[in-house]
Amino acid sequence: MKFIVDAQLPYGVAQMLREEGFDAVHTNDLPDKERTTDNFIRNLSVKENRIVISKDYDFLNTYILKSIPKKLLIITTGNIKNKQLFDLLKQNWQRICDLFQVCNLIEIDNNTITGQ
Repeated sequence: MKFIVDAQLPYGVAQMLREEGFDAVHTNDLPDKERTTDNFIRNLSVKENRIVISKDYDFLNTYILKSIPKKLLIITTGNIKNKQLFDLLKQNWQRICDLFQVCNLIEIDNNTITGQ
């Protein structure tokens, strides 16, 4: 699986995924860094078959309306400390990967993971 991590999330999320053997880029790896537009991220996700990881509801809206990006992990934890976010992702990463085998949209909050 390949991922693109939106600017609203720490760079360490992409690093963590790379350490786990995944192909992951963060918007800070792209030419416009944190100014990378949502549209560019959506297009790149389609072109390179990447799953978008974001907290930005704009991605959820375009997924619902246009099925772009094709796969989305939306994080709805609200503002939490980076350590809590990393712990949450690490503890649930296998479940998230398993869900992406059958789902295109996954939402994770502080207590639950749901897939559609």
